[in-house]
Amino acid sequence: MTPAPRYRLGVDVGGTFTDIVLADPRTGDLRSAKVPSDADNPARAVVSGVRAVLDEAGVRPDQVEYFSHGQTFALNTVLQRSGARVGLLVTRGFPDLLDIGRLRLEDPIDLFAEPRRSPVAREDVREVSARVSADGREVRPLDAAEVAAAADDLVASGVEAIAVVFLHGHRHPAHERAAREAVLKAHPDLPVACSSALWPEEREYERGIVAVLAAHVGRALEGYLDHLVRELRALGLDCPLHITKSNGGVASIVHEPGEVLRAAVETLLSGPASGVAGAARTARAAGTDRFITMDMGGTSVDCAIVDGAVPYSTESSLGDLPLIIPSVEVSSIGAGGGSIVRVDAAGVLKVGPRSAGAFPGPAAYLRGGTEPTLTDAYAVCGYLDPSDFAEGGVPLDAGAARRALAPVAAALGTSVEEAAEAAVAVATAMMHAQLVPMCAQRGVDPGGFTLVAYGGAGPVQAALLARALNTAEVLVPASPGTLCAYGALATDLRTDVVAPAPRPVTDASLVRGWEELEARARAWYAAQENALHPSVHVTRWADVQLEGQSFTLPIVLPDGAEPSVGALRTAFARAYRKAYSVDPGEGALDVRSLRVGLTASSRMAGHTAAGTGRAAERIPHRVVEGGEPREAVVLRRPSLAPGTRFRGPAVVTAPDTTVYVPSGFTAVVDGAADLRIRANDREERTERA
Repeated sequence: MTPAPRYRLGVDVGGTFTDIVLADPRTGDLRSAKVPSDADNPARAVVSGVRAVLDEAGVRPDQVEYFSHGQTFALNTVLQRSGARVGLLVTRGFPDLLDIGRLRLEDPIDLFAEPRRSPVAREDVREVSARVSADGREVRPLDAAEVAAAADDLVASGVEAIAVVFLHGHRHPAHERAAREAVLKAHPDLPVACSSALWPEEREYERGIVAVLAAHVGRALEGYLDHLVRELRALGLDCPLHITKSNGGVASIVHEPGEVLRAAVETLLSGPASGVAGAARTARAAGTDRFITMDMGGTSVDCAIVDGAVPYSTESSLGDLPLIIPSVEVSSIGAGGGSIVRVDAAGVLKVGPRSAGAFPGPAAYLRGGTEPTLTDAYAVCGYLDPSDFAEGGVPLDAGAARRALAPVAAALGTSVEEAAEAAVAVATAMMHAQLVPMCAQRGVDPGGFTLVAYGGAGPVQAALLARALNTAEVLVPASPGTLCAYGALATDLRTDVVAPAPRPVTDASLVRGWEELEARARAWYAAQENALHPSVHVTRWADVQLEGQSFTLPIVLPDGAEPSVGALRTAFARAYRKAYSVDPGEGALDVRSLRVGLTASSRMAGHTAAGTGRAAERIPHRVVEGGEPREAVVLRRPSLAPGTRFRGPAVVTAPDTTVYVPSGFTAVVDGAADLRIRANDREERTERA
């Protein structure tokens, strides 16, 4: 008897929509669904979407062998400060640790800048007398009774979780561990986050933020994941369940208290990282490893520049809070499809950052929204087709969009069409202003890059942004509206671990330090549900600076290189010249931290081409270009066979998004059903070559 085919599910929970992708790992066939997100109960939208895509495909829940999902739940909890009230235990003499921060001003010439808001109120900080010196000498022992009394006082005042951050705790964690035990003995059900257990890296402020964020989000994330797991199991999914991480990998959904606290900070940027992972897989299958990702949803645009390898950073930020845990380097602006269009007091047209969200949403959605959004501007300009928008699941009323934009047009003294096109131009300019400095910082010319556009709104805006950036081409994946969900199911298991560099740094101590970290990483891998991720790769790297300097460079030890001081110096010299355009000379190296990254790859076929093979129907349509109506065509993407070529202006509708091809551009469907869009002059040069 032939066994039933097995499938994999990827889910991305966004601010406006929850996307679901069902994949056949043998053939690469994909099915997708989009359902409105549920801010009050995100798990409900996930289960609803999973049920819908399984029913449509005729797949039983017990045929699903793998489930992975990205989410914005943890991130939104931090940005809205809606998680647990956190109490902080610090070394005596350092009660202002989080208030002082780094004393850096985002804008040094802004005399009216508001002070940074600490994630812990000053009245929720307690000092502990225990003290360890930098060399590990115990200056004052820890008094468990003092810690318990501080915890009692905090809980009595309404604190719901506690973070522990002691001086030099990253290198000498015994006091932090003892304090955690003392708190848990007095309050067994209280979430307690130790900075040394979560991320043992120097810099008390940044390490303290990690612990506070874990305490703030931990219980809420645990509740969300517990509810999600129960609902998925009740639905009949008995497969391994995973969650995507900020570092672009995935991990099993676990329930041990310590692991939940770690997951709370490791998944803060989970959704954008999934999108970059999906874009990387798609772009490389299309033959390019130099690309700019453009993930445009209902609330924001997330961009990353990939020049060979996916970029990682240990200096990300969440609002005004630093995040030193490694994450995919993504930059965001508040200019999504649901972003509000307005005219400010000075008469300047603005887009975002406030968003209409899923409800009430854009005025054109007829859900009660009255404020104009970027989506309404698209509708007025004709970049969307009301007769085939989201497969009819979401109404699109261009008349309602016009009425919402009328006050904007009146304030600008223009027609509604001109106001709508101006709003789209402002959004393009915002994205251009975001990406040009990013390219300059990395020393790359966007003219040699491909713009990979995805998210529900990305393909609408992409060609306009490509024109501004002069990128080589636009690549719109086969299922761009659900690419983050695809990335969630197609990405690797991944973990990152860190430890202070040994003292002194010698060949032997480097070998020993990296071996200990690799053992921890492999123990993590063994604890995961890893049967579908058999191929393991380990990367060794370190944070290095010249002695006397204050800023480190991340130095990756090349594969196959012997872990030695000499190999580290050679790699550091190369990175130093690239970063600063000068040679580091023979100065002594100062190695601050050692790191190990472990990835385990899965086997899954790339998605296959779609299309009927018949000539696509060209439906007459009109768009606004240059303030004037212009004849265009509408094409249905499911009918576009590989090899189909057409020129703009054209609107290509699909179940999960719409692609706008402006005048002056040519689009071609490649063998994987991706849409490749080039400016006509570039297309002609390519054909001649």
